[in-house]
Amino acid sequence: MSKKSMAVYPGSYDPLTNGHIDIIQRGLKIFDKIIVAVLKNPAKTYLFDLDERVRMLRAVFKEQDKIEIDHFEGLLVDYVKRRNITTIVRGLRAISDFEIEFQMALMNRKIEPRIETIFFVPSESYSFLSSKLVKEVYMLGGEVRSMVPLLVDRKLKKKFRRG
Repeated sequence: MSKKSMAVYPGSYDPLTNGHIDIIQRGLKIFDKIIVAVLKNPAKTYLFDLDERVRMLRAVFKEQDKIEIDHFEGLLVDYVKRRNITTIVRGLRAISDFEIEFQMALMNRKIEPRIETIFFVPSESYSFLSSKLVKEVYMLGGEVRSMVPLLVDRKLKKKFRRG
């Protein structure tokens, strides 16, 4: 009997973008289950609080049983060990991402040698996309409908009292 393969895809998801969804879909081609783990970092200021981010993710993925939404605080390695997972999924958009992600992957492996990180390259249409850019464009009056799920667009409008 084969063991189900699982991976964790950690991030702040502030907010969830279509680029995140693209990476999750790519991950599901390899893994039986992806745990989308929302980071709560007390040192960081978020547009959406942890509960809002988790609720949005659960709503977007409510009909997909191969995707679990969870959250964590502290070291990712500790969370991964607690969940008995050995694979982390990350997306790489640019060389700048690679430098940061490479360092984190090596540090995670130094702390816990059983952990492997797999990098996915997004679709070209999402190669520029980040939560930070989505927030900046939206805060400056731009339209982000094509970059985020409809639910996230609605939540942004509500947060900024637009539309």
